Amino acid sequence: MVGLLACSPQAPAQNVPAETAEPGAQTGLREVPLTIHSKTGVHKFTVEVAATLDQQERGLMFRTDVPPDRGMIFPYKPAQEVAFWMKNTLVPLDIIYIRPDGKIGRITKAQAMDLTPLPSGEPIAAVLEIRSGRAAELGIKEGDTVRWTR
Repeated sequence: MVGLLACSPQAPAQNVPAETAEPGAQTGLREVPLTIHSKTGVHKFTVEVAATLDQQERGLMFRTDVPPDRGMIFPYKPAQEVAFWMKNTLVPLDIIYIRPDGKIGRITKAQAMDLTPLPSGEPIAAVLEIRSGRAAELGIKEGDTVRWTR
């Protein structure tokens, strides 16, 4: 079974600057450091953790910007096949599917407000959302390793 999740969050406050979110944007999620180890180096991000089903369903909805060194991680235990879409997501994103071994299995680009499902294609342990084009800009590719505080 493949779960379908929107890529977006809930109401402005705490860790989300008001200028980067509209009413309804999710706020107050736990933040953790995340690194991606690639042939081009170690790339550091601070990500919000969408740990619960409600948090995952809201994701980055209603955000008007995702800074270059920020993102959101969606952990899954056990690993499972998922599909993301961009309902109420105002900014385009790179969607990075992470296998249970921490390796990137797939990177896809998601267009703002597009309801087309973007499936993982295999069981994954997490999905990382970052600003659109950032993976290419940093040289992040399938097979690179992702690490974060769980």
